Order: sequence, then C-alpha cells, then structure tokens
Amino acid sequence: MKEVKTHAGCIRLVPIFNHLDEESMMKIATKVRHKNFKRGEYLYQAADEDDTVYIVHQGQVRIFHLSESGKEQLIRVLNPGDFTGEWTIFSPNAYHEHYAEATRNSAICAINQNDLLDLLNEYPEISIKILSSMSERLQESERQTASVATESVVNRIIYYLEGLADTETEDEVTVELPMTRKDLSSYLGTTPETLSRRFKELEKKGVIKPLTKNKIYIPSIEELLFSIE
Repeated sequence: MKEVKTHAGCIRLVPIFNHLDEESMMKIATKVRHKNFKRGEYLYQAADEDDTVYIVHQGQVRIFHLSESGKEQLIRVLNPGDFTGEWTIFSPNAYHEHYAEATRNSAICAINQNDLLDLLNEYPEISIKILSSMSERLQESERQTASVATESVVNRIIYYLEGLADTETEDEVTVELPMTRKDLSSYLGTTPETLSRRFKELEKKGVIKPLTKNKIYIPSIEELLFSIE
C-alpha cells in the first residue's frame, strides 16, 4: 500500500493525470513501476524499444539526439512532473531516436504501453491532455528550429530568458536556468564558449546580471528585448 501511495504522489505531479479524482489516480498508481536512476544513467538510448512512458518524480532528465559524427543536440530537459515516451501510444513497435539521461539522481515512474492503452480506454480525457502536451512540444520544437536557423546567438539567448521570465507580474525579474550552461549551449545550437561570450556582452550592456551560476537578474525585460539585434 505504501508503494502505491508513492506512485500516486508521482501521478499527482503530471497534468495528464492530476485532473482526475483521487480514486482514479490511485487506480492509475497500481499500474506504475518505480525506478531509480543515478546521475549519468540512461532511461533509454537510441534504438531501444519505445514501449514505456516515463514520468519524472524526483530529479532531472535530459533528452538529446546524437548525430553520426558524435555531435550532441539537446532536445529538452525534464523536471518533476514532466514525462517522455508518449509516442508509444500512437506508434506500436517503435524505437527511440533519442537518448534520455538522468542529470541528477532521479526517481522515475514508468507505465508500459499496454497498461497505458487500458487507462486511455477507461479515461479518454487523458488522451486530450496527452495530445495537448504533444502539440505544445511540437510548437516549441518548431520555434527552436526556426530560431537556430534564423536568429543570432544573442537573440536566441534573449528569447530564451524572456521565456523563463514571468512577464505578467513585473518587468524586473530573476530567472533560474533549468539546465547547465553546456546543455543550454547545445539547446540553443551554439558552443559553450560562444554562449559565455554572448552572456558577457549582455552583462556589459547592463541588461542582465548573474547572481549565481544558474540565477540571472534581469533589471528590465523591456530593456532586454531592446537588445535584440
């Protein structure tokens, strides 16, 4: 029973499930398998069978693509409540094209394809939530691809920081990078050295101020946007 409650805690984090009533979430929790991954371990690798949805309960996971030349391209970073592997619902007998690596010691909830399909039959509203999430990810991916192809590195950084900021509350904000600088450079399609130089340029302009390694103070989002080249 304790194990099911632990799984239910994981289910409550996920938008595709947490709109259900408590009884339904507890029922879903009985389908969940709990796995622990140490930093650097892989949830899956390219060419592995894609038959499981993975939900991050604790920790962090990065999804990345590795080209034939060995160049790495970060796709996205998963934090608690995020999930990956949803394509397994629509693509039986499919295989992963990317890698999923734990960047911290992580607790993961896993639901296999057959159990998930049973849940979708019983709770069809989950399908809508999954499709909505997939649509948002596709839009984000398209924006990222277009940005890398058409925008300067400085502009990519500015747009990324703006996306992290809650601009609805105030113009002055402090944002926290959800990934390492190395991963951020990969995500933005540049090198760590170039990323560092461009951050320094923005800092000299006074539109950003690093507080810690991952926290950045932005005196004015409006002024930051005026720095777009």
